[in-house]
Amino acid sequence: MRKPLAEPFETFVDRQIREAREAGELDNLPGEGQPLAGLDDPPDEMWWVKAKLRREDLSFVPDAIAIRRELEALLAALPGLPEAKARELLVALDARIRKMNAMVTSGPPTTVAPLDVETLLARSRK
Repeated sequence: MRKPLAEPFETFVDRQIREAREAGELDNLPGEGQPLAGLDDPPDEMWWVKAKLRREDLSFVPDAIAIRRELEALLAALPGLPEAKARELLVALDARIRKMNAMVTSGPPTTVAPLDVETLLARSRK
């Protein structure tokens, strides 16, 4: 809905809010009656970007760094995994590493070498 030219802006907005309230369009909204999140946080011009990343479970981390972190986490978890599951995860990660190494990526270049699945499995058993 557009604001009529002759009507002051504040009056137009107030009327829209009042009509929505009367129609019940503002009832039972998520977070109703709760304080606004982040009001007491220090000012940050990227607050909305950070909130969007949290809500969407996204990251600023470049692919090369993300895959390195994933490899480190998997290597730390290997001793506690059954061999079949460990092999499956290593093979899948190796395929992604090989694909990433074969193409040009944005951000820093990857320094992760393809995995020797059998050697890594043998090390995790010791």
